[in-house]
Amino acid sequence: QSQLVESGGGLVQPGGSLRLSCTSSLISLDSYAVGWFRQVPGKEGEEISCISPRGSATNYVDSVKGRVTISKDYTKNSVYLQMDGLKPEDTAIYFCASGILCLLNRGLRGTEHWGNGTPVTVSS
Repeated sequence: QSQLVESGGGLVQPGGSLRLSCTSSLISLDSYAVGWFRQVPGKEGEEISCISPRGSATNYVDSVKGRVTISKDYTKNSVYLQMDGLKPEDTAIYFCASGILCLLNRGLRGTEHWGNGTPVTVSS
């Protein structure tokens, strides 16, 4: 059983938006940094964003800066990834993971729990 559960993926046209959710019924996400990763089958995965345990720090890779916003909702024990201006190259399976730290320009550290992923397809 995965510690984290992602949702919100789907098919969207180029330029469209999606909001991905990461939640857990087993751990309290306010005690962890959380990161979002994506992977295209057959290719190496990449971390695209993370947020610190209390939400005071975030990090984004250059390929998504200005188009993606990560946030936490402590009342719902959830972390969200708002993605706007989606491009075909954003097509991937998106995963969330918990960790110890989210460091600027370095990303998530001390990764511990993972979800099973949610697919995002950007196509006309």
